Amino acid sequence: MTASKQSASAGESPAEVFFPGIGRLLVPYGQTSSGDSLVCGGCDFFSHPAACNSVAFADFALGVYPFLELQPFHRTYYRVLEAFAAGRIRRLIVTMPPQHGKSLGASTLLPAYVLGLDPDCRVAIASYSGSLASKFNRRVQRILESREYASFFPATTIKCGSKPPGYIRTSEEVEIVGRRGGLLSVGREGSLTGNRVDCFILDDLYKDALEANSPIVRANCWEWYTSVVRTRMHNASRELVVFTRWHEEDLIGSIREREPVEELLAWEQLDALPSDGWLHLNFEALKCGPPSPIDPRLPGQALWEEQHGAALLAAKRRLDPLQFEAMYQGHPSAREGLLYGPNLTEYECLPREIVRWANYTDTADTGDDYLCSLCYAVDADGAVYVTDAVYSREPMEVTEPLVAEMLVRSGTREAFVESNNGGRGFARAVQARAPGVRVEWFHQGANKEARILSNSATVQHCLRFPKGWRTRWPELHAHLTTYRRQFRANRWHDAADVVTGIVEREVSGRGGKRLRGVRFL
Repeated sequence: MTASKQSASAGESPAEVFFPGIGRLLVPYGQTSSGDSLVCGGCDFFSHPAACNSVAFADFALGVYPFLELQPFHRTYYRVLEAFAAGRIRRLIVTMPPQHGKSLGASTLLPAYVLGLDPDCRVAIASYSGSLASKFNRRVQRILESREYASFFPATTIKCGSKPPGYIRTSEEVEIVGRRGGLLSVGREGSLTGNRVDCFILDDLYKDALEANSPIVRANCWEWYTSVVRTRMHNASRELVVFTRWHEEDLIGSIREREPVEELLAWEQLDALPSDGWLHLNFEALKCGPPSPIDPRLPGQALWEEQHGAALLAAKRRLDPLQFEAMYQGHPSAREGLLYGPNLTEYECLPREIVRWANYTDTADTGDDYLCSLCYAVDADGAVYVTDAVYSREPMEVTEPLVAEMLVRSGTREAFVESNNGGRGFARAVQARAPGVRVEWFHQGANKEARILSNSATVQHCLRFPKGWRTRWPELHAHLTTYRRQFRANRWHDAADVVTGIVEREVSGRGGKRLRGVRFL
């Protein structure tokens, strides 16, 4: 291909620019017909196919920000953002823990990349305040005027100083020279009157937990979204909602209640989503689900071990499990919508008169479920004291000896194992390892949802956990204290199922039919 030749301005030397796929070229500074330079430190280009070829978003990010150290999850994140920029995804929700680079990718690098691919695109960034949105805008502008950016997208330029005249460049808005596109920033509840938006990025619409927990702020945010954001969009417009979750009724929660949202688990979903549907990419700080093509981590692994390791995250979970599930795992629960919440009673020492030592075990239903086995003591008044626990997703060959050792260690006399889903074989194996314990299995045929909900008050009234159980069994504590009243909103039912089974057996429906123990006066 032959390039058209232009002479450099007097006193200026050609600029050396790197073209992906070509190499470094000496290119003269471009000029408008009036002689005004179009780019500060860049070049006004003839249409060069090799220079304008689509570049991977991750490569672009490393090109303009060479200091980045991308982790595997960053590359996954950037690959999804690349599909969004290309129009393969029209409506995208991204949730990830704080300080993991979500805003850098979505609100700094992505707008520059979108404007490079399509200089006619009208991009808008919204955040909880106009000052934060303007901060994102200024960062994007610094990328747009850099020499590194010009090497990727020479056709996308912005005003430098006062030249060329007639174009807007402020901290709230910038226009692409010679094209129809630009970048606009606005704070939550700000106005967008008269502005068409082709690509809307909503980043951190709530400042903190205080705002997110305010029904008034949430209602105002939703009203602004429906009356301002949605009215500025057209058939081909794209939406990206990215922030840390604080509350289950935040903007993402409100969208999920009203429109179809599909969890992103496989790359094939990028091209199979209905035009009116949302795609949700959620990165858990500590992996809970099974590995997937999108997130191949094993359960328990940290998202970014070098910066936010599993030990640090476990400590944060112990401080406030409910907040951790929202901010770090992307699974918020409103405190007023919890079934048990912080109302489970703790005890410091066992009473003297214990009439029964027993165990209740529910084996895992699927590979993603937990085995929950609780040893407990019952006093003469019928109160139940949990004394030990095994709560694990390990296979049965691992949990069988763990449960057997716990039964012997805690002095358990009877153990009851639900025979559903392999429980009978599990019970036999445990019986062989703990011959001094009578192990029984039984089939649980009652409706799980009805059992858990109807016995929740009895669980709170009669069940006791040892003081400090939050640190002894952090996952058990988190799954019980964050368990929601809306049954289908819960991911795991194992812990709730077992505490329900205990009170059913020891407290509910006894009617004096079974002797709990004998006291000698």
